[in-house]
Amino acid sequence: MKILVLHGPNLNLFGRREPHIYGTTTLAEIDRRLQALAQELEVELAILQSNHEGVLIDFLHANIDAAQGALVNPAGLTQHGVPLHDAIKAMPFPVLEVHMSNIAAREPWRSHSIISPAVRGTVQGLGPQSYLAALRGVVALVQEG
Repeated sequence: MKILVLHGPNLNLFGRREPHIYGTTTLAEIDRRLQALAQELEVELAILQSNHEGVLIDFLHANIDAAQGALVNPAGLTQHGVPLHDAIKAMPFPVLEVHMSNIAAREPWRSHSIISPAVRGTVQGLGPQSYLAALRGVVALVQEG
């Protein structure tokens, strides 16, 4: 089973960017934790971080027939990523939206996700554990069929 993990704009700065919100865990550490859990769950991960929406969309398109599920942290594209929303809707597999922070508890403009209507579910507010919970969730969804 192949699961995609897409990290959106500025997430490469985890560990440095607003540590009072996102903590000090780096993106590399999150990816290592995801890989360790994937090995335990016996799934393959394809991971991509990009600061460009089109690169994320191209990654989804390139894996449309090869993947069985995906995790997407749209980051700054959460509120305005119409093309990413449309690409997610075109995927034949379950996609979960992931956020380290609880976007509903932050600035009012952050609480609206244009991505949420396109995904199967959202995991947020658990820090790095959001990613691990989402990976467990998407694998369970795929296994349920």
